[in-house]
Amino acid sequence: MQKAPHVTDYLTRHCADDEYGCLRGFEAQGGYRAAHTALREMTPQKILDEVRQAGLQGRGGAGFCAGLKWSFMPAPEQQPSYLVCNADESEPGSFKDRLLLERAPHQLLEGILLAARAIGAQKSFIYIRGEYAEAARVMQRAVDEAHAKGYLGDDVMGSGFSHDVVVVRGAGSYICGEETALLESLEGKRGHPRVKPPFPAQRGAFDRPSTVNNVETLCHVPHIIGRGAAWFRSTGTEKSPGTTLFGVSGHVVRPGLFELPLGTPLDEIIFEHAGGVADGRKVKGVIPGGLSMPILPAGELDVAMANEFLQEKGSALGTGGIIVMDDRTCMVRTACVISEFYRAESCGQCGPCREGTAWINDIVTRVERGTGTAEDLELLVDICDGMEGQTICAFADAAAWPVRALLKHFYADFERHVREGVCSFSGSFQL
Repeated sequence: MQKAPHVTDYLTRHCADDEYGCLRGFEAQGGYRAAHTALREMTPQKILDEVRQAGLQGRGGAGFCAGLKWSFMPAPEQQPSYLVCNADESEPGSFKDRLLLERAPHQLLEGILLAARAIGAQKSFIYIRGEYAEAARVMQRAVDEAHAKGYLGDDVMGSGFSHDVVVVRGAGSYICGEETALLESLEGKRGHPRVKPPFPAQRGAFDRPSTVNNVETLCHVPHIIGRGAAWFRSTGTEKSPGTTLFGVSGHVVRPGLFELPLGTPLDEIIFEHAGGVADGRKVKGVIPGGLSMPILPAGELDVAMANEFLQEKGSALGTGGIIVMDDRTCMVRTACVISEFYRAESCGQCGPCREGTAWINDIVTRVERGTGTAEDLELLVDICDGMEGQTICAFADAAAWPVRALLKHFYADFERHVREGVCSFSGSFQL
């Protein structure tokens, strides 16, 4: 395998180039070269082994080893099996997949081809968030270009491997980011998470073995196959190799996307890459990985951004969506926004989630309006504890974690609302 020079922004290096979104421009930058080689010269098992040795973690939030997940698929049969690309990017604070869909669609298609070959999938579905109309349009154009060039369809690139890709639009439901709810929606059903087992690798889309991977996860695959597992492992940490896209939003000077090695310190991302806190203010708290991840207070920002380190702080990498809040922010109002979102987005299938999200939102709203009590704050903790691990999917956990962390780190904000009956943060955002 040819050794390539090391770069640490390989996913996004060419995304500013308008031509990179079309087939001609992608090929000019070496696009589909890894697929050309791998489909002819590598067995499916060899592709799978390379990705597994690279230690690629899923970039959709759970951080599970992609190669290990692929290995759960049964041997190819006469009946079809599927690869499903989860492009239902609905986590507030996350916008990395949108960039890859709109600016590097063929990078994703090449990753899909390689992953599909590794697991023996005959067809792939790209399930795109309903609000991502432009991303869906760009992705469909890329699929059409790839078909016309012979990169999709029968006998792909003369390799004897045949594969089709179907672009599917979601309908704007957050719960469909959960892989089994996505599969239900893909089949035209209501997006309710499934009880597991069976897992998707046993019975997935249309009752056939399926693997579900996130957009960014699949975009790493061509680079791993083209440059090798050792190259991929030379960036990031031992347990969390490679780069990832950190989306920084909130009270910073330069909000945006930054492709950086996993393990980059959170304070470096905020103060160097994102330019620090706007208006010369101080940081009060930072959500490190999208709305569902527990917040970190200002004194804990020297943490390396990888799951093994964030978990020591009681949080997680999630989708890499970093939300920065300055010292004017009222954390009770923050809890109102978070709890209202989860109340609205619960699918209602499980009682602890359906009732718990509504109860949390009612209580924090009462506290914010000045009619809460000290007993309400104790009750909030009890409700959060009673939701975690009690439902079919992890939605209830995701709804409980941020509120419990806000109470843990910023209890004084809640207590002051109860004691004084008004919000003392006059500069905070308004509800």
